[in-house]
Amino acid sequence: MFLNETIPRYVGALIGPQRGVFESDMAMAVSILVASVVLAFIADLLFGKVLLHYTCKTRYECDNLIVAAVRKPIYYTFIIFGFFVAAEIVYPENDVVEFISGIFFTLLGIVWVISLLQINKILFKHVFTHLVKRTDTTMDDELLPLFKNLVSVLIIFFGFLAILRGVWDLNVTPLFASAGLAGLALAFAAQDSISQLFGGVSIYFDQPFKIGDRIEIDGGEIGIVQEIGIRSTRLINMYNNMIVIPNNIIANSRIVNYTSPESTMMVKIPIGVTYGSDVEKVKNVLREIAGDVEQVLDIPAPYARFENHSDFSLDFALIVWIKNPGDKFTVIDRVNTLINRRFREENIEIPFPTRTLVMAK
Repeated sequence: MFLNETIPRYVGALIGPQRGVFESDMAMAVSILVASVVLAFIADLLFGKVLLHYTCKTRYECDNLIVAAVRKPIYYTFIIFGFFVAAEIVYPENDVVEFISGIFFTLLGIVWVISLLQINKILFKHVFTHLVKRTDTTMDDELLPLFKNLVSVLIIFFGFLAILRGVWDLNVTPLFASAGLAGLALAFAAQDSISQLFGGVSIYFDQPFKIGDRIEIDGGEIGIVQEIGIRSTRLINMYNNMIVIPNNIIANSRIVNYTSPESTMMVKIPIGVTYGSDVEKVKNVLREIAGDVEQVLDIPAPYARFENHSDFSLDFALIVWIKNPGDKFTVIDRVNTLINRRFREENIEIPFPTRTLVMAK
């Protein structure tokens, strides 16, 4: 029995009080059949002449495509339901009629599944594609075909189950159990790929960085983000080499973003001088050196700090700020070069490690 015998019961309840109006069941069946055909043509005319007329005037292409996709399924739905109701009136609870009606309802279900697949294709092509193009990352562009195929598979799967259960009254529980076991086996077999995929999805929604940002991850890798993919993220390091890092590693790592929320970066340059050096003179020379480096910002102002009395030196640190994190090593090189030259000119001595040995008599 198909449709769980629900529709036949409703048909009997609806036409029971009306049987006295018609001379015979055949007359009622013909009337219902004619009415269904008329309704089908009216619906087809409404979609073809009215809705398509207005949707063609909009600046969107997807609305008229969606109307065209559902036009024929609605037309066939009216006609098939009309034939089904008419057959139930003339031949109630007839196994042959129900079997033939089941075949037609199966075909109608397939038509609706095809229509939903077309709508899915239209939405992803004309709506979601334009939305993802507005974002900076390319990950959503790569995820879009995946989601499109996933939705298509779900439409086919649940459409198939609806036909089996709703039309032919078959038990679909074993199919769900089989699908669950197959999904579990697939998950174990592709757990690395799945973890990378979900890592990419978490990066997409959390957005700890974007293309062009300079980042550092736990492993010490530093580079500029070139591409954020579904399974991996690509960086260009200071040696102009491409580094490919799986997204599951990045998603579970501590990330330092040197560019966001702003690119201004502090650079600390340590230097030691001999004991007996003039501390204020050393600070003044270090500040002058910072002012001579083009990449060093005036605001915040650079400053020198006396940090520690170590074993063989007085330890200072020159703190400067730069606009572009990519200038860090250039600034360090420039500052150290000037320190070496200016300290010689100012007779400030840079010590080397010394040890004093005391010999016991």
